[in-house]
Amino acid sequence: MSSNIELLNTTLAAAKAADRAALIAYLPAGFPTVDGGIEAVKAVVAGGADVVEVGLPHSDPVLDGPVIQTADDIALRGGVRIADVMRTVREAYEATGVPILVMTYWNPIDRYGVERFTAELAEAGGAGCILPDLPVQESALWREHADKHSLATVFVVAPSSQDARLATITAAGSGFVYAASLMGVTGTRASVGAQAQDLVGRTRATTDLPVCVGLGVSNAAQAAEVAGFADGVIVGSAFVKAMLDAPDEAAGLAAVRSLAGELAEGVRKR
Repeated sequence: MSSNIELLNTTLAAAKAADRAALIAYLPAGFPTVDGGIEAVKAVVAGGADVVEVGLPHSDPVLDGPVIQTADDIALRGGVRIADVMRTVREAYEATGVPILVMTYWNPIDRYGVERFTAELAEAGGAGCILPDLPVQESALWREHADKHSLATVFVVAPSSQDARLATITAAGSGFVYAASLMGVTGTRASVGAQAQDLVGRTRATTDLPVCVGLGVSNAAQAAEVAGFADGVIVGSAFVKAMLDAPDEAAGLAAVRSLAGELAEGVRKR
């Protein structure tokens, strides 16, 4: 069996070989229910997502805007636990075969235990973690266990990141680099902005890792724009909003599948 991170690496390389960006979808575990969240992951993959980030709901997110916070609140009030996140990863990976990462803040991992978390994530078939609030200089313990279990460690860079800081972050990361398109929290926006292209260029100067852009992309036109300069296009709030706005779960699943299809077309029109 190939390692967990290897699937992520080959998936991103295949998109590059096809002269397109990868479509990376974000959905929180436990939203609208644990079972519904698993079905939502299947739906975005059926629509065309190449990689999926499963969010670990948190009561005090620093990167997430009101849409994802609302979904997290629904999941937390529904009693979601880390075991449910692992189940989501396992069942989504077994059903789709695409790389599944967990996006989480550090506190839940720290409380759960790094060795326990990494071992369970690898056993579930997870490809790695995106850790938006873990400083690189404090990440040695995490990276030790992630490497032991062949998990990617994806760090987030921002437009405010200086070039020397970018080099430090990218040297410690693996899988890909998550480039935040702007300063702020997640959410759909009318424009992704020129800051993202500049950040991608500066980040690429420090690493051979793929650079994927998130925060603000919500439609095919924006996906195509970002795909013109990035290796991957990350979409989260637009998928969550489609689920929130739907009258029932079946309609929500149809909506996210349809949106994934439109975005998948967009990344192919770079």
